[in-house]
Amino acid sequence: MAECGRAKQGHSGGVETPTNSPQSGKKKTQQSPGSRSRYQVTAPGHCFRRVTLTKPTYCHNCSDFIWGLIGFLCEVCNLMCHEKCLKTLRTVCSCMAPTLVQVPVAHCFGPAGQKKRFCCICRKHTEGNTALRCEVCELHVHADCAIFSCADCRRCHLDDTQDQDTFHHHWREGNLWSGARCEVCRRSCGSSDVLSGMRCEWCGITSHAACYSSLPPDCHLGRLRQMILPPTALRLSSRNFSKMHCYRITETCSHDMDVLDEVDPSSLVPGRETQPASSPDSGKQLLKVFDGDDAVKRGLFRLVSTPRTTRNQEVVEAALRAFYLPDQPEHYELQELVNQHRLHSDDILNRNGTPDNKSVLKDAPPEAWLLRAKPQDTEVLKIYAGWLKVGVVYVSISISRNSTVDSVLKEVLIQSGRQEEDPSSFSLVEVYMASKQVQRQVLSGQELLQDKLQEIRKVSLRQMNQTRFYVMENRNRVVQVSLLIGGLPPLLTREEYTQLVQEQLAIKNHLVTITHIYGSQGAVVLEISCFSEAERIYMLAKDTVVSNKQLSSLVIPHIMHNKLAKDSAPLLLFVNPKSGGLKGRELLYNFRKLLNPHQVFDMSNGGPLAGLHTFCDVPQFRVLVCGGDGTVGWVLGVLEAIRHKLACPEPPIGIVPLGTGNDLARVLRWGAGYSGEDPHHVLLSLEEAEEVQMDRWTILLDAQEVSEDGLLNGRDNGFLEPPKIVQMNNYFGLGIDAELSLDFHQARQDEPDKFTSRFHNKGVYVKVGLQKLSHTRNLHNDLHLQVDKHDIELPHIEGLIFLNIPSWGSGADLWGSEGDSRYGKPRIDDGMLEVVGVTGVVHMGQVQSGLRSGIRIAQGNYIRITVSKPIPVQVDGEPWIQAPGHIIISAAGPKVRMLRKSKQRQKKQSAGRSESPASTDGGH
Repeated sequence: MAECGRAKQGHSGGVETPTNSPQSGKKKTQQSPGSRSRYQVTAPGHCFRRVTLTKPTYCHNCSDFIWGLIGFLCEVCNLMCHEKCLKTLRTVCSCMAPTLVQVPVAHCFGPAGQKKRFCCICRKHTEGNTALRCEVCELHVHADCAIFSCADCRRCHLDDTQDQDTFHHHWREGNLWSGARCEVCRRSCGSSDVLSGMRCEWCGITSHAACYSSLPPDCHLGRLRQMILPPTALRLSSRNFSKMHCYRITETCSHDMDVLDEVDPSSLVPGRETQPASSPDSGKQLLKVFDGDDAVKRGLFRLVSTPRTTRNQEVVEAALRAFYLPDQPEHYELQELVNQHRLHSDDILNRNGTPDNKSVLKDAPPEAWLLRAKPQDTEVLKIYAGWLKVGVVYVSISISRNSTVDSVLKEVLIQSGRQEEDPSSFSLVEVYMASKQVQRQVLSGQELLQDKLQEIRKVSLRQMNQTRFYVMENRNRVVQVSLLIGGLPPLLTREEYTQLVQEQLAIKNHLVTITHIYGSQGAVVLEISCFSEAERIYMLAKDTVVSNKQLSSLVIPHIMHNKLAKDSAPLLLFVNPKSGGLKGRELLYNFRKLLNPHQVFDMSNGGPLAGLHTFCDVPQFRVLVCGGDGTVGWVLGVLEAIRHKLACPEPPIGIVPLGTGNDLARVLRWGAGYSGEDPHHVLLSLEEAEEVQMDRWTILLDAQEVSEDGLLNGRDNGFLEPPKIVQMNNYFGLGIDAELSLDFHQARQDEPDKFTSRFHNKGVYVKVGLQKLSHTRNLHNDLHLQVDKHDIELPHIEGLIFLNIPSWGSGADLWGSEGDSRYGKPRIDDGMLEVVGVTGVVHMGQVQSGLRSGIRIAQGNYIRITVSKPIPVQVDGEPWIQAPGHIIISAAGPKVRMLRKSKQRQKKQSAGRSESPASTDGGH
């Protein structure tokens, strides 16, 4: 509702406390326009009328079927309920949503998913490409309803003005899974037919709208509390940054919300059905109504359908309902948009006639009208206490035309029991709780408040409905904004990085400090003590190119590790949205809702370094990587490079397989590929997983051309020069195996849009394999192999493969399961590599089919290979052409800790499990 009202006789200011639960029936509730309705309810804002049902309908309050032909429909938010439910209704109307906001937090809108959802504003289905969803919470809206939603998203961190140890449930109505049970009465509270039921977006408990107010307010994060990063342990100074920047959500996700500025005005119609143009015989007319100068400028209006003969007050009531404004119609008037002709309460609108007071209008009424608030001598303004850590308290102050900010501050302190404090130590802050961004403005002491209110209403009545005024204490707060700047040249000295950043970003030394340098990754962390300077550097870095490489810039939160529970192990989660087709993006969305979005990192936006740096001071944490074997290797490589800077240098790592082969995930029992498993079950499996050790190997590549006389020549050989040192986790191949990988890699680079599914990828592998059937390569003549300093004679083979794990080529057992006294049984932590040969494409196909195994050649922990000709090679699926020279493979430091799925959990999932809350896009 609007955070002010009109003055009434006998009113006296007092402290009031709105809660997240509806107010009791003893208190007079505020009704929406159209309060002439005789159906009064305790839930604020609704305007019910009795309707005749013509199709099967469900009650939004109890989610039961409405038997009979009579139902009760709210004309504002479309809530439908039984007559008996009118007495127990606790769900407030959409027009009252701003009154329930505890802490204003903006939403991060992105395109909606494919599942059936209901709009949280108009309560109807979200269908088609115009639907939006918040990337952080369970808010689903139509594109034209989004502007009427307020900033009531989850609070995922503390800013520089907050400090608290506990926090409350964050309730969201509707879109529950059909099997949800009420935490209070244990009856079913979910529905797939209507928007009903309540759910805490942190702990996941569900309840009826009539029951949730009886639950304790404190939230304990539910089943996943040990892996959730609690908001009370995170601090982020984010005043000048949008939530998209704070959560590192790619800018493309906000495109659909941005186009609202150019949305077709005719789409802003209350209700989803297309309203046909009125005909002379229909008895109805459609009026274009604007709510302020901003709407006129943008051409955004609401179509209001009214009878052809109706009084102005009834039209005003309809217009207020269309804009979700809960105020009384007598305080508003309609103005003709062209010449500002005003309609008085005695006027009757009639398209084909004249008002019955005989004042002559035009032959046809104007097509566009402007809804304006009438000037008032006095009105009541709600001032909220900004010093509270938990809860919301406001003071109602009566203001006149001469009321200034200073006089209101004095009155607020008196009514709050703080009259002994100096009013100059406080400020009055205007907070606009828009759905996409929360805007704050400090008001000057001599500013006239009524003039300010009239200015806001003139711009937009909707904006007035979403505006609050807070009293804040004046404090000298320390500003600390951390930015991770990536894309710099690697392996420079601290002085060189400092000079480079100063030259490219023109930083101010007295405001900016370089706190961390990651030379191997070409990145630095800047600590900035000024909001405007942080914003300037953030935007400038995104437009800066250094050494033909685009810089990246990410906002990094600060984890207060001393506020973490002793037994907690927060989860650091990486998702590669480019893996697994659209499944990567859906997993990214689901995990942001199940966890704190600050602990979920998009690999396409900054890579693994941003997440590992964020968790650098956390004493104990786990890692979950959602991607293919290449993504897992990427994370392991960065972890190896910066582990000496982490408080937990060896975090255990789990996998959600999104790639094509997923050999490492198969060995660790995470499956051959992600097939839509419930994300909530994935997290529970990770919590129950067992730790195992795994070897990692370093491959030293001495890529120099060998001439016919055996001497090393220069590097002008025309071959692709690979990195000198690479890390290997799964396997290393030379010859026909790597040649197939190279052909596949080149095909994917040529047409990346076609490689979005494992089925298609494997089909391409088969195709390139068939093309190599007639190919022959005498690899044994081109290589010289040493294992543990012993020369190994190679058989006639076309491919040589070094295995670290017992899975190759999408799950094939290349080494074989037969016992052999010459070799030990392969394990991922035995410190040994298995050397295997294949004779060609046919042999590889037989291995894939389980008909044969490879040719066992050797087993050892130190490998030396001499290459006399250019040859295709591949490491964990990443191929290139290796120039002649030497290749040395040896153990790479300490073993890494991996998480292997427990057999018990694996059996439960293979037997099939019932749907849980998370299977409908999130739940605990």
